[in-house]
Amino acid sequence: MKANDNEYFQEEPTLEITSFQVPNLTKSSTTSSRNQDFQNAKQGKNDEFYTSLEDIELEMIHYTNHFRGKVVYCNCDDPRESNFFRYFYNNFETIGLKKLITACYSSVNSDSFENDLSEQAVYLEYSGRESSSTHSKDELVYTKQFKGDGDFRSAESIELLQQADVVVTNPPFSLFKEYCAQLLEYKKKFIIIGNMNAVTYKNIFPLFQKNEMWYGPSIRSGDREFRVPSNYPLTAYGTREDKDGNKYVRVKGVRWFTNLDFPSRHIDLTLEKSYCPIKNPKYANCDAIEVCKTKDIPYNYDGPMGVPITFMDKYNPDQFEILGSSRTLSHPMSDIAEKVTYSQGGPRFYLPNGDGTYRRMYERIIIKRKQ
Repeated sequence: MKANDNEYFQEEPTLEITSFQVPNLTKSSTTSSRNQDFQNAKQGKNDEFYTSLEDIELEMIHYTNHFRGKVVYCNCDDPRESNFFRYFYNNFETIGLKKLITACYSSVNSDSFENDLSEQAVYLEYSGRESSSTHSKDELVYTKQFKGDGDFRSAESIELLQQADVVVTNPPFSLFKEYCAQLLEYKKKFIIIGNMNAVTYKNIFPLFQKNEMWYGPSIRSGDREFRVPSNYPLTAYGTREDKDGNKYVRVKGVRWFTNLDFPSRHIDLTLEKSYCPIKNPKYANCDAIEVCKTKDIPYNYDGPMGVPITFMDKYNPDQFEILGSSRTLSHPMSDIAEKVTYSQGGPRFYLPNGDGTYRRMYERIIIKRKQ
C-alpha cells in the first residue's frame, strides 16, 4: 500500500545510516539489478525483471560524455543488489560522476543481507572517495532508510529525483506510462528500459514524433534474458534455471528509451529499393503507401509512407520526419466501406484486397523523407 505523500515530511526524520559491504562489485557479477515490482503495482501483472550487468554496460558506453559532473539517480533499484548500482559504482571516477543515488521500494528481496534492512525501503548516496581519505572505497558506501515505502512517486523519492541530472533504471513495465510522465514533469534526462510497443502509447508517441524521446542503440533484436524472483513460475517458452537455482526468462520487444543523444542515431539508413505501386499500395483510409519492412523504404518516393514500428530502431531524425501513426491518421473505415467488407477494431490502416474487401494492417508509423 502506498503511503500518503503528505505524511513524509511533516516531521524531519532522523535517518538511520547503516554501512554495508558492497557485494561482488566486479565486472563478472551476475546478481540481479531491480527491486520488486512495487508489490505487484497492477494486480495480475508480474514484471519484476532484473537487468543483467552486460546489457547495462553495452548501453551506457554510448553516453559516457553525458555523465561527467552529473548526478545519476537509479530510483527503482535496491543498492544492495542492483547491477545499475554496480556499474556506476565501479565506473564512478572513470566517467566522472558527481554523485550516485540509488533507491528501492520496501518490498525488495535481498539475499545479501540477513537483517531487518532487507525488508525496508532504503536509498544510497555516494559521492566518490576523496583523495585524502584513509578509508576504503567500500567503507564510504552507506544506505539510509526512507521514512515511507520508497515508491518513486513518494515525496521522499521526488526530493531525490529533483537532485538528479540523469535517471537510469528499469522501471516496472506496468507503470511505464506513469513513470515517464514523472520524468517529463521534472524535465529529467533518462535512460530506461521498456517494451518497444510503448512507442504506440498516446502519451509516448508524441515524444518520438517531436524528437523528445527515442530508442537506445544497444538492443536491436529486443529479445533479452532477465533474472526473475525465486517464486516466479517457469511455465513459458524460453525460461530456464541455472545450476545455482537462479531463474531466467526471455522477454521479447525490450528496448532502452532515452532522450540523450548518441552519434549512431544520426547515421542515414541506406535505401536500395525503388517505389513500386504494386508492392507499395495506398491505404484505403489514409493518403500514404504501405512499406511492410524498413529495408524496403523506397529511395525515390517523397510522399507519406507507412512503416512498422520496428523502423524506430533505424530512425534518423535528420533523414526522416514522423508525421503520425495509424492511431492518429487513419480515417474511420465506416466512412469508406460497408462493415461486412473489413475486420473491425481500433484505429488502423486498411489495404484493398482487390475484390471489394479490405485487410487490416498491424500498427504503422507514417514517415516522410526529408529533402
